[in-house]
Amino acid sequence: MTGTDTTSRELELIRIIDASPEKLFMAWTEPALLKQWFSPAPWTVTKAETDVRIGGCNLIVMRSPEGDEFPNHGVYLDVVKNERIVFTDAYTEAWQPSLKPFMTGIITFEALGEKTKYTARVLHWSVADREMHEKMGFHEGWGLATNQLEALVSRL
Repeated sequence: MTGTDTTSRELELIRIIDASPEKLFMAWTEPALLKQWFSPAPWTVTKAETDVRIGGCNLIVMRSPEGDEFPNHGVYLDVVKNERIVFTDAYTEAWQPSLKPFMTGIITFEALGEKTKYTARVLHWSVADREMHEKMGFHEGWGLATNQLEALVSRL
């Protein structure tokens, strides 16, 4: 494996969504919208803070059905409005390294006429992290959240 080969550490979800890239970008970046879809039901998002710019921080707190809360801190590495959002949990606020970096997310929105090719790529720090995320239910969880995202943007 070369230093740039990430396929063994990558998970991906691709959908064609009947909405514009603008609506999808808005749902990913506006806290009030993010709270409505980001966590697969019956989980919820109790808090969402976004500073959507390169170097800006985010905080998303997910709550389990049992009431346990899981804060997720991150930093935006790249943002191209209506095209791409790249974020990582390797850092928390102000470029402070996190205790256990796990992933970098690359979300892209490609216009296809009235629809959008939505791609969510998740690059993990190790094969073991990717395998753990897969066993945690990446495809099911991110798939359910994407269904919720689709439903939300259809109403915008």
